[in-house]
Amino acid sequence: MRIVIAEDLLLLRDGLVRMLTDTGHTVVAAVDNAPDLERAVLEHRPDLSIVDVRLPPGFRDEGLRAALSVRKQDPKAPILILSQYVERTYATELLADGNGAIGYLLKDRVTALDEFLDALDRVAAGGTAMDPEVIRQLFARNTRDQRISALTVREREVLALVAQGLSNSAICAELVLAPPSVEKHISNILTKLDLPPADNSHRRVRAVLAYLNQ
Repeated sequence: MRIVIAEDLLLLRDGLVRMLTDTGHTVVAAVDNAPDLERAVLEHRPDLSIVDVRLPPGFRDEGLRAALSVRKQDPKAPILILSQYVERTYATELLADGNGAIGYLLKDRVTALDEFLDALDRVAAGGTAMDPEVIRQLFARNTRDQRISALTVREREVLALVAQGLSNSAICAELVLAPPSVEKHISNILTKLDLPPADNSHRRVRAVLAYLNQ
């Protein structure tokens, strides 16, 4: 796929370029600041953008803001955010439009090559890829959303894997369940989260958003 990278650390940026090129992808632009990211996406219309949360000049959340600006112009533009730390609010903001094609990973995941490339594929295809550490920290929180509280233990396990962006078949393999069982669990989850079939937004993304907001 054609990829734009926005990362201010030269070594990581060059490492990403080399890794992606070696695995058959084309890096159409590699920039180190938020304004150049927006210009690169507008010019190249990439299949995916990989964006560091903190970019010059402020090194706060300029990368995230640029990503949200890109999504405002093109709501389906696939974006994978890289962050040094878990910031739940960042993931929530990115998913808020319900369109999918969003990923949020810690930078440490880059070294797990197969998992990282799988996340790129899922996001580029319109799905989600949430870092397992984000999900783990959410499990450690007290549940405040009554809809989430209504889920069974197994349904929460399935929703956690949905939040990571796993497909039904991958969830089957992870939990050693038959496909009809996973489909039933997901159907129950969507019902309990009050996400009816007539809802035009991405229901799995809405379910993830409900999970992040607990």
